[in-house]
Amino acid sequence: MSSNITLKHIAEELGLSAMTVSRALNDRSNVSKKTKKRVIEKAKSMGYTPNHVAKSLVSSKTYTIGVVIPQITHSFFPEVVRGIDEVTNASNYQLFLTNANEEFSREKEAIRTLQSKRVDGLLISSSQDIKDYSFYEEIINSGTVIVFFDRCIENIGASCVSVNDRASSRQITEHLIEVHGYTKIAHLSGPPEVSVGKKRKEGYLDALRDHGIEINDNWITEGGFQEESAQQAMQELLELPENERPEAVVAVNDPSALGAINAIKASGLSVPEDIAVVGFTDDVRAPLLEVPLTTVHQPAYEVGKRAARRLLRSIDNPDEPAENIEVLTTLKIRQSCGCSS
Repeated sequence: MSSNITLKHIAEELGLSAMTVSRALNDRSNVSKKTKKRVIEKAKSMGYTPNHVAKSLVSSKTYTIGVVIPQITHSFFPEVVRGIDEVTNASNYQLFLTNANEEFSREKEAIRTLQSKRVDGLLISSSQDIKDYSFYEEIINSGTVIVFFDRCIENIGASCVSVNDRASSRQITEHLIEVHGYTKIAHLSGPPEVSVGKKRKEGYLDALRDHGIEINDNWITEGGFQEESAQQAMQELLELPENERPEAVVAVNDPSALGAINAIKASGLSVPEDIAVVGFTDDVRAPLLEVPLTTVHQPAYEVGKRAARRLLRSIDNPDEPAENIEVLTTLKIRQSCGCSS
């Protein structure tokens, strides 16, 4: 029966050693591509199914990985998970996916649960209300391998895969300045404790300083990462006297930009005629809006793949130094900034 097929059976059919068959099925580098192909095809034709329980006992691995995302409704994160799954599935790992809903208390509970399931490693994007990084240090010191993605926690001995947040935020702010001549530019920022909130604000400020534009603290307001809170923050800007309002807004992400647009429209104003708006993510809704959104395209799928590869390397080589990996972004210029296309 196919369920009783072992590595030894496959090896006998091909005239190879069971060790070679094992290495081929685990995609080891010391087996030729030709041999790997032969082994994989024979294993499929014989109906071979890996015995993960036996494999776990031998290797002290469970071949499971925990993934903690802060917000399932933000289109960026499901696309990251798709990239993670492609890499981990190819290496015979299974995923446990959890959603913290931007609450650090839920994130901690999820991580504890994943640890109890003896996952081999964790991929984490931190929640927006995080205040204390010591919890992550505790997890790392317990021996659990962590790789952060998108939202980095730096200098605690864990790798992170993100995009070039600061440079990208500077570039899209410079587009407003150099192409459209805007000088009264506001920023709907994210929480400063979260890396993307901090770095994207820094990029916005870099652009203003580089162009000699005075920084107006009244135009920098924390709107968070969600549409509703950003709409409230934008409404506060719109309550300023008309001659003190900004003429353009740089939002920390696309949900924040959508919240700003909702507030502008509710006030009887138009985008971009009265106030231009740009975002950061390239949400699936961005090109579909009544006025398509100018934004920064984050290659979420590639972020997921790179994060998963880094975690698997860290699992196999726990003494390898941590590193920060940046994936490059591109600008998506549409009508919300004032461009015609």
